[in-house]
Amino acid sequence: MLVARQSRIWPSGGVHLWPSGGTSPAHAHPRGHLVYAAAGVLSVHTERGASIVPANRVAWVPAGFTHHHRAHGETDMRIVFLPASLARLAPGRPAVFLASGLAREVLLTLTGPRELDRAARARLHRVLVDELHEAHEQPLHLPEPRDDRLRAVAQILDANPADNSTLAALGRAVGAGARTLSRLFHDELGMTFYEWRTQLRVCHALVLLAEGHDTTRVAHACGWANPSSFIAAFTAIAGATPGRHRAALHPAG
Repeated sequence: MLVARQSRIWPSGGVHLWPSGGTSPAHAHPRGHLVYAAAGVLSVHTERGASIVPANRVAWVPAGFTHHHRAHGETDMRIVFLPASLARLAPGRPAVFLASGLAREVLLTLTGPRELDRAARARLHRVLVDELHEAHEQPLHLPEPRDDRLRAVAQILDANPADNSTLAALGRAVGAGARTLSRLFHDELGMTFYEWRTQLRVCHALVLLAEGHDTTRVAHACGWANPSSFIAAFTAIAGATPGRHRAALHPAG
């Protein structure tokens, strides 16, 4: 397991500088916290699934949720713990929000070198929660299937997101009919199989872009026959084109 190269922890938050592939052990906190990647891309894994957190998103992990993090690319991870009075305003489940410019600046200030007294920190916490309250949740959370048959399908596609097998073909591989799997995707995950697979592929694409791969290579690696289809699907979910996203992560590349 690759560990953080540098860490600074204090009661209200912390900073971890992760190498690409760095992974934290599974752990839980008694307080809910926000996770932000000032650079790089994080995946935050809980029993509910995986949240992908590029630099324009912020993840929320409620108190008591066992989770672990993984860095994709060199990653500057910031953590802000919220007091219970503000945490109750956040969802009771893991979520990912669009991070406004103001929210990003507040997150960086709360986790930066500047010394803040308790009153200043409390004001910034309130501003941050207000900003997130106004933000839309982003579909960058990939839910974790509970049913063994869905888990088997998820494992196949997670290992090879370019697999274009139909649901019927995947069903034969895992011992379930297409109609049964379709119903399970709807009932357990709240989406169709094709919506879920597209989301899985975009999550993989975010990771590959963070590692520096170009748009055409990422499109093919994640199962799109041509880059234009990939760009459209990626933009609809991630809110920016793959090229813009990659440029933001690799400004000199």
